[in-house]
Amino acid sequence: MKQQVKRTGDHGIGQMIHVVHMSDDAQRLRKFYEDVLGGFVYMGVDEPNYLPWEDRYATLLMIGDLCIETMAPKMPANPDLPVGKFYTKFGQHLHSVGYKVDDLVGLADRLLERGVYIGKPGGGKIEKLDPETGYFFPSPRDTAGLMVELCHHDMPNDPRNEETWSSLVQMWRSHPLTIERFSHVTLGVRELEPAVETYVDTMQAIPVRTGTDDGLRAKSAILQLGDCLLQLAEPLDPASDLGRHVEKWGNMIYSLHFKVTDLNSAEAWLNKNDVRTTRVNEELIVTDVEDTFGAPLFFSTEELSGDPFAAA
Repeated sequence: MKQQVKRTGDHGIGQMIHVVHMSDDAQRLRKFYEDVLGGFVYMGVDEPNYLPWEDRYATLLMIGDLCIETMAPKMPANPDLPVGKFYTKFGQHLHSVGYKVDDLVGLADRLLERGVYIGKPGGGKIEKLDPETGYFFPSPRDTAGLMVELCHHDMPNDPRNEETWSSLVQMWRSHPLTIERFSHVTLGVRELEPAVETYVDTMQAIPVRTGTDDGLRAKSAILQLGDCLLQLAEPLDPASDLGRHVEKWGNMIYSLHFKVTDLNSAEAWLNKNDVRTTRVNEELIVTDVEDTFGAPLFFSTEELSGDPFAAA
């Protein structure tokens, strides 16, 4: 059975097509995800895809129901091109998310009416979206710091869109990490309330829960945006890892969070594969970013209250 996609908003924001993780070597990062997290690679199996006009290499793989695009500029990185510019500024870091949208033109009109700057593929400003344009990027200045690609097409050969998907997901559940599903992506923000307003009012995200995230030491709001949960987190402790991240980078994508069934098994497997972890509490561990290419990866047995994907 194919993945059953949930949508939000008037324009059908649906499947989160990928999270992009930037590094200096797309194939080395792919190998990490494949060997340690049980990744199923479906683009760049033997060698990474090279896109000349972006001067970058990339692969695509699944970790449970999360698609990750590993990306790296051709070295030496060209700071005049978007991929090279990002790497030059941020180095190894989570880069962006992407969503498939049923009515891309309608969503573009909505964003433009609300004063959101929309960038053309390859650069430049969109005043009115051409229906033939396949994707666009709202400015992170208008999305509380999240770089997000909005498009009307599927990723080619995405395993979630195949009838074999319901069988494939069992692979991760039987892996030592015991990944049940992807839980949420976290965006670190300086101020929580305006960030929530941006997503609820402008993007029509659905509020799921608000409160304090003790693991992050942050004020938190979790929203459903399409077929994924987005956590907005304002640090309460400037000395926390999230606090240091927000102090250094401002509003920016911070971490990935997976729901697992056996935390002890996940912890032991990561440590066996030279990934150091910290046991935040009885239900949560986080990786050392030096071992996970600059990205904090959280693994938890906690079931979030109100999670619309809990029974999926």
